[in-house]
Amino acid sequence: MNPAATMAEDLYGRPAIGLDELNAAAALQTRVDRKYVIGEDEAALVLGSFHAEVRVLEMQGKRSFAYDSVYFDTPDLESYLLAAYGRRRRYKIRTRTYVDSHLSFLEVKTEGARAATVKERIPYGLGDSHTITPEGLAYINETLQETVGNPPSDALSPVLETAYHRFTLYLPTSGSRATIDVGVTWRHPGGPAKVLHRAVILETKSGSAASGLDRHLWAHGIRPSRISKFATGMAALNPELPANRWHRTLANSLTLRPLARAS
Repeated sequence: MNPAATMAEDLYGRPAIGLDELNAAAALQTRVDRKYVIGEDEAALVLGSFHAEVRVLEMQGKRSFAYDSVYFDTPDLESYLLAAYGRRRRYKIRTRTYVDSHLSFLEVKTEGARAATVKERIPYGLGDSHTITPEGLAYINETLQETVGNPPSDALSPVLETAYHRFTLYLPTSGSRATIDVGVTWRHPGGPAKVLHRAVILETKSGSAASGLDRHLWAHGIRPSRISKFATGMAALNPELPANRWHRTLANSLTLRPLARAS
């Protein structure tokens, strides 16, 4: 059995949790995110040896769900450059589509106090994933004015698409959650896709204290990586962009391959 299948088998063998119960127990719209880029072999081994209680999100008998996201930026890439240079008042704007549920949201993510990520969102039309509607723009401007002090400096347009399948875990002991993204792909809108080769992105989402899963990863020598699906993807697809914060991740952890077309 290949590593990805071994990991999936382990996750399907864990107890389930429904979406309403998960959101009630660990909504975590304000949280500290710790991200790890892990090879499929190592991910399967480390998750298989994590014996603390874990419940896996399940809906209609499924535990792996397709996500599509479209990120927006100004012509001079204000959002990307704020992240690249580690500015405190940085932001990300994206649409996120839950493919299996046929639901879409417009999301505004900002950096809060002590590196906490604050995510705010509104429902969005499925057909508007690559567009900022007038209502969406008003929401973005109002949210950024309140959180970072000013709206984007120029018009927003789509600059990056991501797609992947996600498992979501609930860790009852710490009241935290984690996600495991497999088959991560990046592309410019309408361009060819590149896939993260034989690796997964694992992200823990908790309060200020590290979760048991974080400590388990650290005990196995796996440390957090500097990775952002938006910013790291942009830097990987555009080598001419400054990639200060993600240079080590790009050099040591990411291998991108062209996505094979279905025959």
